[in-house]
Amino acid sequence: MAESETLEPLTENNENELQDDENKTKEPSTTQKEKDKNNNEPEEELDIEQINSRVYVPPSGFWKTLFSYLGPSFFVSVGYIDPGNWATDIEAGSRFGYQLLWVLLMSNVSAILLQSLASRLGVVTGFDLAQMCRLQYPKPIVYILWFLCEIAIAATDMAEVLGTAIGLNLLFKIPMLIGVLLTSLSTLLFLLIQRYGIRMLEIFILALLSIISLCIIVELFLTKPNILSLLRGFVPTLTKESAGLAVGIVGATVMPHNFYLHSSLVQTRILDRSDNQQIKRSNKFNLIDLVFSLNVAFFVNASIMIVAAGIFYPNEITDFKEASEKLAKERGRLAPIVFAIALFCAGQSSTITGTMAGQIVMQGFLQLKMRPWIRNLFTRVVAILPAAIVIGIVGEQSTQQLLVLSQVILSLQLPFAIIPLTKFTSSRKIMGKYANPLLVIIGAWFVIFVIIGMNIYAVVVEIRSIMKKSTAGFVIGCTLLIPLSLILIVLLLWLLWKKIEVHTNGHESVIQGNKDIELEKHEEVNLDPEPKTELSSTDHESPELSIN
Repeated sequence: MAESETLEPLTENNENELQDDENKTKEPSTTQKEKDKNNNEPEEELDIEQINSRVYVPPSGFWKTLFSYLGPSFFVSVGYIDPGNWATDIEAGSRFGYQLLWVLLMSNVSAILLQSLASRLGVVTGFDLAQMCRLQYPKPIVYILWFLCEIAIAATDMAEVLGTAIGLNLLFKIPMLIGVLLTSLSTLLFLLIQRYGIRMLEIFILALLSIISLCIIVELFLTKPNILSLLRGFVPTLTKESAGLAVGIVGATVMPHNFYLHSSLVQTRILDRSDNQQIKRSNKFNLIDLVFSLNVAFFVNASIMIVAAGIFYPNEITDFKEASEKLAKERGRLAPIVFAIALFCAGQSSTITGTMAGQIVMQGFLQLKMRPWIRNLFTRVVAILPAAIVIGIVGEQSTQQLLVLSQVILSLQLPFAIIPLTKFTSSRKIMGKYANPLLVIIGAWFVIFVIIGMNIYAVVVEIRSIMKKSTAGFVIGCTLLIPLSLILIVLLLWLLWKKIEVHTNGHESVIQGNKDIELEKHEEVNLDPEPKTELSSTDHESPELSIN
């Protein structure tokens, strides 16, 4: 391969050329190996489509292969330990002790199941969840799903902004409003690291995740929880008082934007989709990456609840500042400092993943490319404005309510991501022989209907509460909240009813070479997301398809 070709970002075409070279030499070119493995030289500002198919995967060797696949799930895991999760964990531990640890465990198992579907979708088809929605659904539905997803991302970023600001306040006594405004500087940090490629971003996220984990271990050591009481918390028990909070824990734990993010990031590893062995290997190592990362996230969430139960219970803690003061009183000066450092790192790490998810969603749903710094700034402004306005008007005591609101929004958006994801990955028309087995389908739909049921319950309770408070609340409920809820329920029913179409809006098929769609008659299928015919740049209707 010519040197000029190896210096270009890898696309599907030159990925196949690189695979041919590997088959001949069993080693990547020096230029490619240095670029994928070291990433020492800064590159042009990378867009999401430019990071895919960049990371070299060795042809053999378990540990080398595992190392090359570790990374995408790091981004996913930090989304599960953002400040919104901290808020629900602390409230649960301070109010109910260890009673709701089992809810965290079940949420983590559900998250692993659903995230594995997102990973398989990206690996097998070469399309992320947003792209697949655009290929399968009519434009009005695509725009609605995009809008709902953007609201969820903005809510996530608001929680991250607040977490970072609270961390700064606890560490350096910086006022909350100034701390919220200072979080905009993380845009510069993200862009700086992004210039060095996806592996450098993964290393940065791993470093923050390690700091958070170490801080949590210190907190556990200082807390010295009762082991027997802790173990009883994994026995399912639920009361009327704890049911509402259990809904919040599920909503805070399973993050909708992570499915879009994960289905895209797994494509950063070089993969020949015409080789079934490579697909199987990629699914295997991505699952190992996922299980490891989400169990780290579960350890962090469970530890926060355990610390809250061991120190605060039965006195309910309503905000992070109160929690920090209580930690200092009960466990000395080190405990609140470690707590604040971990909270700050959680906010910063989640900020990066939220920004990347925003880029993927916008390009996937709308085919709209936006320079990373513009997208980052846009997402941050959307998150900062409501947080700054509410804090400026109501005061710092409103931060806890904002965090809870962000988690409610995420919980409500969740079904609109996991229903399409489950239907796509269960379809042989899309996944071929890699479609979900029966047990996975049953498990995924069980989780979906449990989440939908919890959401309906929470929405009904909240609307009734608003309508009972005042005449204005009754009017708002009748004219806005109830009609809006009914519209969303209709959309959910439509997503459940909609059959998977085999056409892909002008592209031959999600599975190349399967034009007759007779998958039941053919055991082997060629899984390459683009036609073999080489298209010029003017022939592409979907610019983001060059991502894969």
